[in-house]
This record gives sequence, C-alpha cells and structure tokens, in this order.
Amino acid sequence: MSEELIPETPEEAEAEPIKQRKNGLYPGISDELAENMKSGWADTELHGLEPIAQAAHTATRRAALSARFPGERLVIPAGNLKTRSNDTEYAFRASTEYAYLTGDLTQDGVLVLEPSGDGHEATVYLLPRSDRENGEFWLDGQGELWVGRRHSLTEAEQLLGIPAKDVRELPAALAEATGPVRNVRGHDAGIESALTDKVTAERDEELRVFLSEARLVKDDFEIAELQKACDATARGFEDVVKVLDKAEATSERYIEGTFFLRARVDGNDIGYGSICAAGPHATTLHWVRNDGAVRPGELLLLDAGVETTELYTADVTRTLPINGTFSPLQRKIYDAVYEAQEAGIAAVKPGAAFRDFHDAAQRVLTEKLVEWGLLGDLSVEKVLELGLQRRWTLHGTGHMLGMDVHDCAVARTESYVNGILEPGVCLTVEPGLYFQADDLTVPEEYRGIGVRIEDDILVTEDGNRNLSAALPRRADEVEAWMAGLKG
Repeated sequence: MSEELIPETPEEAEAEPIKQRKNGLYPGISDELAENMKSGWADTELHGLEPIAQAAHTATRRAALSARFPGERLVIPAGNLKTRSNDTEYAFRASTEYAYLTGDLTQDGVLVLEPSGDGHEATVYLLPRSDRENGEFWLDGQGELWVGRRHSLTEAEQLLGIPAKDVRELPAALAEATGPVRNVRGHDAGIESALTDKVTAERDEELRVFLSEARLVKDDFEIAELQKACDATARGFEDVVKVLDKAEATSERYIEGTFFLRARVDGNDIGYGSICAAGPHATTLHWVRNDGAVRPGELLLLDAGVETTELYTADVTRTLPINGTFSPLQRKIYDAVYEAQEAGIAAVKPGAAFRDFHDAAQRVLTEKLVEWGLLGDLSVEKVLELGLQRRWTLHGTGHMLGMDVHDCAVARTESYVNGILEPGVCLTVEPGLYFQADDLTVPEEYRGIGVRIEDDILVTEDGNRNLSAALPRRADEVEAWMAGLKG
C-alpha cells in the first residue's frame, strides 16, 4: 500500500511531486517509467448514465432544507477516511446527513447549497478521476490503480442530478466566502478549518437538528430500503440457526461471522456491532465481544441488522433456545417478554404518543414481575411510579430507525420522545427482561437468563406494519422454525 499524498489543487500537482512511501522496495522512478505510465490507457468515460433510484427523493429533501434556511450557505460533508492503524483505514461510511441529501456514498464529498434568489443552488464537490499526467493514479495511496476507479465529475452529475466540481478547490472557496454559513460538524476537519471564523456552534447545531428531524417520517424509497434490510436480516438469522452446532464447537464469533457474511452479500455491511450473546452474556445489553461459549440448554440473544447498500439498517432481536427447545422457566420469561412486545406493538399507530408503546410494554413486564413475587407486596402502580421494574427491564422499549440504527438521535425532545406518531415513522419495539448472574434478589434459577424480542415497526395510515414479521416470535413458532431449519 502506498502512502503518498494527493496535491490539493491542479496547480500544486504541477509544483509538488507525489511523496514516495518510506521503506518502499523501489528507490525511485525513472523519467522513462514516469513517461510510460502517462499514456496507452483506454478512454473509460461512461455516457448516458441514468440517475440513481433516489435522485428525485434527494432533490425533495434538499428543497425542504433550502426552505428552512433561506439566504444561508449550507455545507454538508461526507467525511474522510479514518485511520485504523498506521497506514490502514476503516471502511468508509458516508455521513448520514450527506448520504440522505445526495445519495452519494463516496469519501471526501461535500454538498454545498449556495443562496440563489428565493432558494439555493446545490453543488456536490467530489474527487475527480485520478490524474494520469502527474502520476497520482498509480503513485498515490488513494489513486485509482490502488483502490479502483471512481466516477468522473460528469458521470457524478448524471447519476446524482447535481452539478459536480473538484472538492480540492472547495476549502479555498469557502475561506473567501461571505454571508451566513452553516456546517454539519464532525466529519471533515479541512472544511471546518476553512469555515472556522464563519460559523457558530449554535447555528451549526440547528442545521444538524433539522436534518435529524427531517428523517423522522420516511418516504417511499426509505420504507422500501428498510423492508429490504429486514428481509436480508431474516435470512441472516436463518443462516445462524443452521450453523448453531458449529457455534457450539467454537464460540459466539461463529454466529457473528455467519451473520456478517449475509450482511456483506445482501447489503453493504452490518448496521451496528452484532450482539451474539449466549447464556449469561444475554443479560449484558451491548455484548459485542462475542467471544463466549455457546452451550446447549442455554439461550442465545441475537441482536443484529443488515445495512443496505443505500445505508438503511434493520435492527432485530430474537432470543433462541440453543438446543431448539425452551425449558419451562425460559419459556415463562420469554412468554412474558412476548406479551409485553405484543402490547407495545398494538400501541403503535397514527396519533398515538411516541411514549405509548414503551408504557404499554413496561406495564406488562411489571405485572409479570409482581406476579412472580420479585417485588414483595408492592402494587403494579407503585412499582411503575418508583421505576423499580427497571432493575430487570433496564432500557427503553424502542427508538427511531432508519439510516442510523438510533436514527434522528439529535431531534428535539418535543419532536421525538414527546412527539406524536404519524404514518411513515419507523421504530423498534424491543422489551426485555434481564436477570444478572450475580443478582441475589431473584431465585437462583432465574440468574443468567436474558430475553429480548425486537421488531421494526412502520406506522401506517390505519395502524402499523411489522417489517421484520418474516421471523417468528411466539415460543412454539420459534421452536418449529428452528427445527425446520436444522432439518
């Protein structure tokens, strides 16, 4: 892998040679080789490209953004590569805000909305094709000969439906710009440096909050992507059940790797770190080490989601008996969580408060905990008032879902947890009960059992639709499903 740097502008490219990697096996480049590499390459420009599937949707989203901030320059970066170690990088994932507004998923891109008349003119700034004249394409670590071809600016314009320019010219242009500016922070240090004296944290946060709230209601394209993510996730869960015997012979990592394969084949990636929690690990909410044993007779809590190629993710949890059959106590706890989830899902509908499904699920779980004698002689109402059930229910019953697994995370409280549901909202319903292995307040046989059931629910005009309904939820259906997959 080469670690040379791309000159920032075409002018600098002529004046500044591309750096060679330290400890490279070749001491230098002969003039003859440099000249040879400039020519003899076919023209690969693509013509007559059709716009990407969501181009009309991204245009509508940009129009809403333009209407919210008239007369202001708006800067939304995709982000840059992040170093994992030395000269290797993490796989790039475009910022949610940039991808939502452009449909482009490439590194270093920046969307700029320039005020124009009553609205804005959008331009997407991208890296152009690698320069063959200065050797960038084969000498630079991000040159096309190393990492693959990227679209020309003309091709990008056709695909995205947005005028495209060279991103290397943008920092200087922004540094000289006048008038009010807002920027989505945290993705591109170079852009932030160019805007350092033109923006304020408060104004930038208002832009980020608006873009978060804009995603609360999904359009048709987004709903289709979420369904695609859920369908692929269901296939991933089936893959896992089929290889549970191999996981028993190895560890939770076999489960993690099996699901990851499905995510990469059917989508872009996993939408978040897979939780492959067997036995007492199921009581740890975000168990992502996935290095524990998988033992017959215990439960597997699998919380995982496929992210589509357009960056929409599912978020699904099933708790499965590793040997295919629930024990009586496991089934009792599982059935309580299932009943709570049913109550929560029933509360998801247009006009309902966002909190309603959480309250409905928590009430059912509290009733079960009281019935089982785990809270002394306290009433259900008193337990809920004091929040004592939270020792075992731990978390909220759901969250918004979309391009981020916890989508719309910086939306205002009044728009999110204190908001009202409407058609197009997608959220998770995921109650759980978790009895820690060292919890002396519960009978010994409860300790180390964790159960969560999670589905992705779309609010519709007349109620809701379970996007992840392809996976069974009732205990008897889960057992029959597992038996069928294991043959």
